[in-house]
Amino acid sequence: MQVTSVMEWRMPGKTKTKARSFRRSACAVACTLDLVGDKWSLLVVRDLFRGDLTYGELQSSFEGIPTNILADRLKKLEEAGVIAKSAYQQHPVRYAYRLTEKGRALGDVLLAIVRWGTKYIPGTEALGSPTMRAAEKRKD
Repeated sequence: MQVTSVMEWRMPGKTKTKARSFRRSACAVACTLDLVGDKWSLLVVRDLFRGDLTYGELQSSFEGIPTNILADRLKKLEEAGVIAKSAYQQHPVRYAYRLTEKGRALGDVLLAIVRWGTKYIPGTEALGSPTMRAAEKRKD
């Protein structure tokens, strides 16, 4: 959950408000959770470990992420440098999304969650990409 404050400023004849993000503290756990600790962000990252994906391909994930939330998470992750987009069609413009180096570094986080989940939550399994499976083998 990201913490926001409302910033208000006045212009002649107008008052504008803008939500502004800020960190709770300098704690690395809190700051990381502000970026990827919601219900959907790491699932988007997980799916992008399969390779470049379009919005439609991300939308069709098993988890069924709502379109408005997917659009928001893609924007947030791109602004943070976790993912990058590139146009694959011009009219209308459509994008494919990929993990950046910063995003691929979250592989260790996902792997730790997979290991914890498969050990302590009965009936779960690793549904990762070949990249994630390769990373898991390297860690063994």
